[in-house]
Amino acid sequence: MAKENRKYIVETLLLKESLKHNINLNEFLLLMYFDNEDEMIFDVKKVAKALCLNEKDVLSAFGSLLDKKLITLNSVKNDNGQLIDKVSMESLYEDISNDTKSKEKDNKKQDFFSKFQEIYGHSLSGMDFELINAWLEHEFSEEMVLGALEEAKYNGVLTLRYIERILYEWQKKGFKTMQDVTNGLKKKSESLSDDKLFETTVLEYNWLDEE
Repeated sequence: MAKENRKYIVETLLLKESLKHNINLNEFLLLMYFDNEDEMIFDVKKVAKALCLNEKDVLSAFGSLLDKKLITLNSVKNDNGQLIDKVSMESLYEDISNDTKSKEKDNKKQDFFSKFQEIYGHSLSGMDFELINAWLEHEFSEEMVLGALEEAKYNGVLTLRYIERILYEWQKKGFKTMQDVTNGLKKKSESLSDDKLFETTVLEYNWLDEE
């Protein structure tokens, strides 16, 4: 009778995260095994049979994964009240999740800077990146920074210091979004006398010249 071979799914994110920790083949096979298990019960004989390893290698790999804090072992009671050892990979999954979020954030920031440079018209220096990052990290959204950039471009003063002045002027007025800026401009237009009313947009008003 032919021996039944079980198929295991190897997740790309698990593989990438595992490689960061310099694990060996047996350790990775063990992580793959538990990642495919629903109950994640540590049974040396069962694991050894499933992975075609001897029990000594399984115990060695298991101990190494514990030392590297890639897995934890917890004793819990089953439905019959017996204590069983269950494996948790939460710390590893959390690392994968954090790495994914970090990469998504980096990609989003790269998209922002690409758009900024496209409107700005030339590449940014290291000091330019530091200044813009300071805006983003401390006070202003990407939307507001790009809005101030468009304003500066329209006014023909395309410098970071001018953009910064616009941002702080908007901040003084309590504007937190570009919709706030638009609403503020609308109120300003409505306050003008009838003979001074004109159609306008955000980019047709120089906030820095306002008394």
